[in-house]
Amino acid sequence: MCDTMVALGTATKDRNVIFAKNSDRQPNEPLLTIRIPRRRYPEGSKVKCTYITIDQAPETYEVLLMKPSWMWGAEMGCNEYGLNIGNEAVFTRVKQGPPSLLGMDMVRLALERCRNSEEALHFIIELLEKYGQGGNCGYEKKFVYHNSFLIADRSSAWVLETAGEFWAAEKVKDVRAISNRLSIGRDFDLAHPDLVKYAVDKGWCPSAEDFNFAECYSNKLFTTFARSKERQTACSLRLERDKGRITVETMLEILRSHHPQFDEGRRFQKNSVASVCMHGGGLVGDHTTGSYVASLGEVIDTYWITAASTPCIAVFKPYWLTDNEVVFSEEQEAEALAFWKLREELHRLVLHNRVDVDAYLRQAKDLEREYLRRTTALDLGNADPNQLNELMRWAWQQEKELVEKTVAQSRSNAGKIKGNFYFRRYWQKQTEKLLGS
Repeated sequence: MCDTMVALGTATKDRNVIFAKNSDRQPNEPLLTIRIPRRRYPEGSKVKCTYITIDQAPETYEVLLMKPSWMWGAEMGCNEYGLNIGNEAVFTRVKQGPPSLLGMDMVRLALERCRNSEEALHFIIELLEKYGQGGNCGYEKKFVYHNSFLIADRSSAWVLETAGEFWAAEKVKDVRAISNRLSIGRDFDLAHPDLVKYAVDKGWCPSAEDFNFAECYSNKLFTTFARSKERQTACSLRLERDKGRITVETMLEILRSHHPQFDEGRRFQKNSVASVCMHGGGLVGDHTTGSYVASLGEVIDTYWITAASTPCIAVFKPYWLTDNEVVFSEEQEAEALAFWKLREELHRLVLHNRVDVDAYLRQAKDLEREYLRRTTALDLGNADPNQLNELMRWAWQQEKELVEKTVAQSRSNAGKIKGNFYFRRYWQKQTEKLLGS
């Protein structure tokens, strides 16, 4: 489960394209933040994706990825050209295929090989046609699905939605949000040549004149249980309301938002699959394991990363693709895992009511406001990379000290999980698996 959004320059206050995503996955699955440099490969090289091996490109571009720890692919990320992609699980009437490429594999492959949104759109379609999609996407329990993608660069964006080998694509105008559902209807810019015929032949719609991609191809039962329409609607309404004045802060607020029926004071006492900031603990639904916002400028792109779960308590930290060692290399996955896991321990201590949440949040919000203030004060078009590196190192260090201090102070506190029996049992078992206590 996830939510992904984009606002083009026509809809933002500073005319930058702003891309944002929450990655909602099984709560014990670490989401690692990894940076991989540009690389060249000998002719005939292969690359092992999550399940299958395919031809490697002669050269891959530099990428910043937020990837599930056990997968080759990534939930979301960017490359050196400002291309950003996020994927969504969608539930369709088309039969699942055998293990092949996961949607996350396609995200990473496109980021490594494409320079703009249209190039990435056609490349993912080619991957779909050549290799297909399929395989278990679950960490501790099996979970299979098809995929949709939001693909953005510094001037344009596309939505690509798939159902097995079939697909439809829509070019974004101003703003767009996608979630765990097919959302392209009668109007699309590109589509699989047999998209309509296949649905009519299957009896999913009476005639070509009545064709609606989402209506014809959706598995309505799974899509309804995912509560994705509510989340997508919440994102879309906010983007439409703020069109012309959307900022990074707008996206941060959306990624942290909860369903109106979800009592903010009890957000650590029950699950909420209908919230953009998804809280696990129910029979259905996942938990937000990482959050990301990209502000794509003409000269330099600014990224805001939690590298942590639960955005309503996490701190978004600024990042630039300068020569720095602030985030982890592919060879430092153990360190990236430890980074995520410490912040997840903080979340579990909050769940167990062992943290003074109000005091922690005051400090976290103060830090984030200062990061935003200092970043806004920079002349990014002419910024010295050393200046950016200094701000990054300071920001990430300040957040690290806050998390370490809060965890250390809270470990010895008494407390217990609140909520109904199932919620308490769910998180007790998850925490025992992850932390051993």
